[in-house]
Amino acid sequence: MTKRTVTIGIVGREDVKARMCGAFAGKQQGMHITFETPDLLWKVLTQKRWELLRILAGAGPVSIREAARLAGRDVKAIHGDVHALLEAGLLEKAEAGIEFPYDAVQVRFTLPAA
Repeated sequence: MTKRTVTIGIVGREDVKARMCGAFAGKQQGMHITFETPDLLWKVLTQKRWELLRILAGAGPVSIREAARLAGRDVKAIHGDVHALLEAGLLEKAEAGIEFPYDAVQVRFTLPAA
């Protein structure tokens, strides 16, 4: 079975454009979720949302209510986090609820000198 790893990173438009051109040329690109700035990455991937991803990893499809129970949080808060993670592409909708579809997450970005 192939391991599905998603790479999360901070990249500019030129890097996204280069990867897109490579994909059109038939080169495998892997799974990527990218953000244009560190501020945007941290706005979407808060500490609570990282914890939710950790809890959902390997759990298979679950309802939002079950995700809240597993996380020990209220349903309303989990609902907001789930929708942010769905929009970012880190969760997917499944027949039985929501699902974290990856086996692993790789985070990759460079902090350049000022």
